[in-house]
Amino acid sequence: MPPGNGKPRRPRIDPAQEIHDHFAQPFPGARHVSLPTIHEIETLLREVAAAELLPRFNRVGHDVKADGSLLTEADLAVDRALHEVLTTRWPEIGFLSEEMPKHQQEGLLAETGRSLWVLDPVDGTSNFVAGIPYFAISIALVQDGRPVLGVTLDPVRDECFSAARGQGAFLNGEPLCCRAPAIDLAHAVALVDFKRLAPALKTRLMEAAPFGSQRNFGSCALEWCWIAAGRGHVYLHGGMKLWDIAPGSLILGEAGGLSSTLNGEAVFVPRMETRSVIMAPAQALFDAWSGWLRQA
Repeated sequence: MPPGNGKPRRPRIDPAQEIHDHFAQPFPGARHVSLPTIHEIETLLREVAAAELLPRFNRVGHDVKADGSLLTEADLAVDRALHEVLTTRWPEIGFLSEEMPKHQQEGLLAETGRSLWVLDPVDGTSNFVAGIPYFAISIALVQDGRPVLGVTLDPVRDECFSAARGQGAFLNGEPLCCRAPAIDLAHAVALVDFKRLAPALKTRLMEAAPFGSQRNFGSCALEWCWIAAGRGHVYLHGGMKLWDIAPGSLILGEAGGLSSTLNGEAVFVPRMETRSVIMAPAQALFDAWSGWLRQA
């Protein structure tokens, strides 16, 4: 599908320099820290994908984790490679990965004054295992309890989505802006993950769907970005984790899109809990979609 970029909201900029300037402040309680730029993180993810991820596509087996999700050699290889580089270049920043034991993840989140990388080394592992070319490496930098930098790389399509708080969103370095689709909810294409929804809501969606048609692609990280790029009109997921939400919520928000939980709360919280997610690229669609979902 072609990128869904809108018109730039600001003159062309050098994202790397602007993000460096924006974040060139010391972390609380720390001496001056050399902070990452979007360009540095994009380059790192591309290098790791080329070395550790793509060569293993369609070539590795898998294990099943305690929660029933899949784990491959590729997840672990990407995790190791990024951990080594990120903790060496930016030792003051903590490193939290999906592949860590839960007690380590909770310990890192308890260090409230510390900035933190939040990584999903392979989002869409089930697709990766099945040979479906729809998966991503996704990472966010969380500072003062909120994402301030997010990068999601689709290595198959060579598309890198990125954002920094207050600086806009980008697709391969070009400004990415949500556009209001010339369509109403009744004709919208909805990206819906039924697996984690409450049974009553599943039944409503199947028996009286308010949208035109439905898809589920299997990578939360990329689905955030695809809604931002106009590749789908509304979205629903019943239970994302911290690493599913952190990069994508920033990218969609900086592109001008909207998101919330089913209860109307902010989607990102710096805690180890699952969160429902509603999203849309424009206010009218978001209001119609969220209004329907919240009906008793």
